[in-house]
Amino acid sequence: MTENSPAEQQDEATHQAPSTVNRRHVIAAGGAVAAAAGLGLAATASATPETSAAAAAARPTRPTRSASASATATATASSGVCSLTAEVTEGPYALEGALIRTDITESKSGVPVKYTFTVVDEDNSCAPLEGALVEIWHADTLGEYSGFVGGNGHSETDDGTFLRGGQITDSNGQVSITSIWPGHYVSRAVHVHMRVHTDVTLTDDSYTGGSIIHTGQLFFDSTINTKVQALSPYSSNTTKETALADDTVYDDGGASSGLLTLTALGSSVSSGYAATLTVGVSSS
Repeated sequence: MTENSPAEQQDEATHQAPSTVNRRHVIAAGGAVAAAAGLGLAATASATPETSAAAAAARPTRPTRSASASATATATASSGVCSLTAEVTEGPYALEGALIRTDITESKSGVPVKYTFTVVDEDNSCAPLEGALVEIWHADTLGEYSGFVGGNGHSETDDGTFLRGGQITDSNGQVSITSIWPGHYVSRAVHVHMRVHTDVTLTDDSYTGGSIIHTGQLFFDSTINTKVQALSPYSSNTTKETALADDTVYDDGGASSGLLTLTALGSSVSSGYAATLTVGVSSS
């Protein structure tokens, strides 16, 4: 097995949540709210911190789920109330001042993904949260982020905005954002970053102020992802790919840990997918 270069090791360490991180808890919508939104239930996840500094040299211990937490998840889901889950690191590629737009693709080619997120508020009986900014960003097919092109080994034009942006939730707590399926890069499984803001002030095409009440990451079914990464232009990315099962952030929690529900938009993989998720937050 080829050993990662120092740069690759540093990149992997950057994405790992340190053992001292203070995790804010958010919720994934249960029974009635998820059904009303046409989405699946999210179970309770009880995340443990990443382990020792020595583990950083190897693959860190993944968050585990206790028997009591699993029992609580079952009871919570059946009663249709909110269940708690933990936030994750935003990673090193965040930028401030995202563009407010429905399509963040710009000129990037790739398999289309039409995201629909429903944000619900645990502090208001899981009611839809209207007027919140849902922001996402992710890598292109070569694993490069706008504003940081070259960080994952490729040279291309960098305008600082491609595959970044957000929308304001409507009265149903929903936003729809069009993009492409992300590419891969060393040390992380394919993923999308997300932040939910409240009390922002909109400008002509962006925002100012407000508070971030949720920071998370979104993940894709591994079987479908394998098919996507085999297509052009993804196949021209020859960097090592990390499987979802080996990711240092995803904790096997399904929807409550950011696993998207995918629905094919056509008869072929290249036609793209609709991706949905209910995102529960604590607005206070």
